[in-house]
Amino acid sequence: MKSKITATLCIGVVVLIFGVAVGSVYAPPGDIFAVIAHKMFGAGLPENIKPSTVAIVWNLRFPRALLAFVAGSALSVSGAVMQSVLRNPLASSYTLGVSSGASLGAFIVILYGITIPFAAVFTLPLVGFAFGLGTILLAIAFASRLDGRLENNTIILVGMVFSLFVNAVTTLMSALSREHLQQLIFWQMGSFAAKGWQPVYILTPIVVAGTLFIVHFNRELDMMTFGEDHAKTMGVNLKRVKWVLLVASAALTGGAIAFVGVIGFVDLVAPHIIRRLFGSSHKYVVPMSAVFGGAFMVICDLAARTVVSPSELPVGAVTAMIGAPFFAYVYFAREKKC
Repeated sequence: MKSKITATLCIGVVVLIFGVAVGSVYAPPGDIFAVIAHKMFGAGLPENIKPSTVAIVWNLRFPRALLAFVAGSALSVSGAVMQSVLRNPLASSYTLGVSSGASLGAFIVILYGITIPFAAVFTLPLVGFAFGLGTILLAIAFASRLDGRLENNTIILVGMVFSLFVNAVTTLMSALSREHLQQLIFWQMGSFAAKGWQPVYILTPIVVAGTLFIVHFNRELDMMTFGEDHAKTMGVNLKRVKWVLLVASAALTGGAIAFVGVIGFVDLVAPHIIRRLFGSSHKYVVPMSAVFGGAFMVICDLAARTVVSPSELPVGAVTAMIGAPFFAYVYFAREKKC
């Protein structure tokens, strides 16, 4: 197990460096480390490193790669938790309407030019996060009223209804605002372009804290994976734990998509691969999903900005092209075994 953990961590670091190095101008790993040491610790720069290289690495690629890694980690951890809590391989925060709610909030900001006086730069992510989290809170509260036991099927069905309804509202808003249509569609497909360091500073502590909080519930997650009756027998307060874990997962997803837009399939693919490598123990599944999901997102972002260079593809389109066939393979392979 230690060798698998070490290998996964090494892959994560290598992919992150690769994401910074590759682009229209190649930056050797040695130059990358020198620039990082110079900016973070005040180390001297070698004479062969040009100022343009420093600007490309520190101002453009490094924050972009870190943001992709952190966002991928958030989505993957959220997906791992949703699949375990709801015992459904297709479950995710998107299923419960987080992305739909965040999209509605972002659309309102974009269409009506709303700004928050004390945080104008972060109006869109704050509103998107609030709408995404609010949607799942409403969905869980409604499911709780319909079903006092808060059964998994009830949560999923109510979440899908909320998601479809909110998607219908955003589609109607798009149709009535054609002048903003391209901007709205691009936001829905996700992008890490021109984000800078501010989202990294804000999102990283949220994702780290959220992941550590969820790891604290690894025992309950293990029990819930084997069935609700088993979890109850072992003394798990299912309704409370479901509320806590679903909201925590939605907060991770909402935080990520509020800054970078809607990006799908990462939260479905990464946890499946990690479970195949590390088994079902969430002591390993949650943190390793964060590492693998982050690396996967960096690779997808690298493909998005290099495949049709100098143009750029939406990251959500790349994750869908990679994730949809893979997930179909995993799902139908599982059905065959059953």
